Amino acid sequence: MASSINPRRSRLRAIPTGVWALGFVSLLMDTSSEMIHALLPVYLVTAMGASMLTVGVIEGVAEATAAITKIFSGALSDRLGKRKLLAALGYGLAAITKPVFPLAPTVEWIFAARFVDRIGKGLRGAPRDALVADISPPDLRGASFGLRQALDTVGAFLGPLVAIVLMWLLHDSFKQVFWVAVAPALLCVALIIVAVHEPARPQNLREVKSPLSAAELARLGPACWWVIAISGVFTLSRFSEAFLILRAAGLGLPLALTPAVLIIMNAVYALAAYPAGSLSDRMDRNTILAAGIVVLIIADIVLALTSGLIGAGLGIVLWGVHMALTQGLLSALVADTAPAELRGTAFGMFNLVGGLALLAASLIAGGLWDVIGPDATFGAGAALAALALAGLMAVRGRITARDTGQP
Repeated sequence: MASSINPRRSRLRAIPTGVWALGFVSLLMDTSSEMIHALLPVYLVTAMGASMLTVGVIEGVAEATAAITKIFSGALSDRLGKRKLLAALGYGLAAITKPVFPLAPTVEWIFAARFVDRIGKGLRGAPRDALVADISPPDLRGASFGLRQALDTVGAFLGPLVAIVLMWLLHDSFKQVFWVAVAPALLCVALIIVAVHEPARPQNLREVKSPLSAAELARLGPACWWVIAISGVFTLSRFSEAFLILRAAGLGLPLALTPAVLIIMNAVYALAAYPAGSLSDRMDRNTILAAGIVVLIIADIVLALTSGLIGAGLGIVLWGVHMALTQGLLSALVADTAPAELRGTAFGMFNLVGGLALLAASLIAGGLWDVIGPDATFGAGAALAALALAGLMAVRGRITARDTGQP
């Protein structure tokens, strides 16, 4: 028994403290954000009279805004050679927008709050991911990204869980729950300022003056661009989790229990993310990624065909498994294939392509839902995931680490 447990514990202890700190920063911000986001789709539809397409537009534009911002913040972090400052600014901006949600009188205010909040996410995302890659040894890169993702996802299910309890205690008062969500966001900002320390830039690392120039983008290399391309196609198939909430609500889940959708999905995601990342340090990451895409196809088929809450629950669990098998691994693949001095730019491009794909995916999902129904939304997701899988199988031999000994 000890021989099977100790290696895992030793790998956890070997992960740098900076990665742990960034993980808990993510946990706090996600707790805050998901307390709001778990209730927001139902709040928009039931309390503010928004259509399903409006939900899709809000979610898609919000995430696309974050993705577009990430390309500039990632490039700027490469130019400055500094990651923490931009990450802290991004978390701070997201924190100060949280009070807008309970104060918003119209859908337009909600849209604006989500927009500004996602600018904050965009500012922090690429520099934070590049910082994780800078801190982590190459042989622990998958485990480090998996751990950060796992802690981030713990927040993603703690938020909805707290939201459920508060909705019950506060008699379904959306706005009071939104106010409580402000506290963990402020704690998150304090933690990143105090506990996260950026490593010194290696003296032999090439300085980058124009990270978004054609010459520097070409230096990312074919392997990195293949990862970005496959991720973009894959993201087209995985629209906003808001549609999981709406699917469960449409099948009879009570209003106060709708946050349970994200609790279940993110609990599975959190439990599986670190083991998946750690496993990817010891075997081919592409194989695990392919398995994750297959799981998404199955989840979409289940969610398209089910007529009850049991089937919806199974689909939600499988959705969480696919997230664990893909999200941290895609980040690790970007870190593997990008040059160290351009990691911020690489993560920025990765998130830009993914965010634009998510915008398209959410618009498609909302439109199909309004015109045909939820079965069409999830059926289209399965078809697009199958396309991403075919693309990965075609190019997997070209996706190899640039330099396994690279810092």
